[in-house]
Amino acid sequence: MAGKEEVAFLGPIASYTHQAALTHFPSPHYTVVPQTTIADVFAAVQSGSVSQGVVPFENSSNGSVIFTLDLFADLAGRNPEILVCGEVYLGVHHCLLGHSAAPEGQDGTDRTTAEDVSGVSSPKKSRAKPLRDLKHITKLYSHHQAWGQCNDFLTTHLNGIERIDVSSTSKAAEIVRQDDSGCSAAISSRMAGELNGLEFLAENLEDNEGNSTRFLVLRRRDDRISRPDESAGEADGEAETDDEHARYKTLVSFTVRHNEPGDLAGCLAVFQKYGLNLTSINSRPSNEATWHYIFFVEIMGRKRHVGSGAVNQALKGLDGVAQSWRWLGSWENALKA
Repeated sequence: MAGKEEVAFLGPIASYTHQAALTHFPSPHYTVVPQTTIADVFAAVQSGSVSQGVVPFENSSNGSVIFTLDLFADLAGRNPEILVCGEVYLGVHHCLLGHSAAPEGQDGTDRTTAEDVSGVSSPKKSRAKPLRDLKHITKLYSHHQAWGQCNDFLTTHLNGIERIDVSSTSKAAEIVRQDDSGCSAAISSRMAGELNGLEFLAENLEDNEGNSTRFLVLRRRDDRISRPDESAGEADGEAETDDEHARYKTLVSFTVRHNEPGDLAGCLAVFQKYGLNLTSINSRPSNEATWHYIFFVEIMGRKRHVGSGAVNQALKGLDGVAQSWRWLGSWENALKA
């Protein structure tokens, strides 16, 4: 019997990416393998040491994960075979994890809050309330994306406390577990709190009740995974439909000649010309020159393996206007009803 396929994810165990990986790759059929950084996930997929990988891409409250965008930009040419082949949406509900320093039942409201410092009421109050006294907390650990997702709670109950970025929220929980002083806390998941034996000092810290993160599934260009750009019905010239466009997404990167007026507008107009709905655009420094950028666009629809679908035509159209471009994958829309 063949061994189970291995899938890399941003670890450690109990990270939100781990939970997303388990959702998409059930354990009876796959082995999920933690990696220290997002770059390590890309490297594992690129090298072929794992069949697929899962990385965070964007949060509904705090926007894009820039580390992931930079790896897709691939300025050093380390990941030329990486493509996106799927996506996972995960509700993200943060907990404040640590060690209690006061009897159960105290709520920690003695700590100085934003209102106390300014003398003016904060425009937004935190939805979450501390479950324990927080006066002993002097350091906070988490992934940098978590700070913006929990701003109301942090401003109201932990204003001015030192924040230390780490590679993932589950790594933050590990660090707090190993801190003998008991004066640190982590913003992390319930799973990470339970795994590390930490106390729940507060729950549901996120500002927005519907807070969620989208994760992308990666594969190599030459793998044998069933691909949305190789679906049945293409070879005989079957026409595209609106439903097909809604069922799939495509990610494309491109660069423009920054000294040519209208180059960016010209690239975007290509997608409009072929009736493609452009749903997001991001940019990162291209390192070609100061203030030059590489752009990322996400569109509804898929690149067909054969035939001349709208996405295929738009990519050909980019040849005439973009300085360079790269198709980064097509996959099934996980939000499709």
